[in-house]
Amino acid sequence: MRVGAGMGRRQEVCGAITGGILVIGARYGSGGDGNRTATETTYARTNTLMDRFAEQHGSVICRQLLQGCNLTIADGQRHFMENDYMNRICVPCVRSVATILEDLIRQG
Repeated sequence: MRVGAGMGRRQEVCGAITGGILVIGARYGSGGDGNRTATETTYARTNTLMDRFAEQHGSVICRQLLQGCNLTIADGQRHFMENDYMNRICVPCVRSVATILEDLIRQG
């Protein structure tokens, strides 16, 4: 079965958000050189991503986005598939993250 579920199927932070944070870190992160300005900029962009996503979707937490659907059990996975949550919920979340990232990168 193909289902989302955040990181490690724990249904905590949405996987789309996690991917977006990785993109921000790769593009703006301090790179370990102790540059606090770069680090603070990365934190600010991460918070902007998470805040804007939550405004659009109501949360950044997978289990909340999936309306309590428990993906750790077979019945929850079946519910996910039968109700097309991948296309109804997960794909729009990924699209939102991509749009927000495009805007953040365009801003510099």
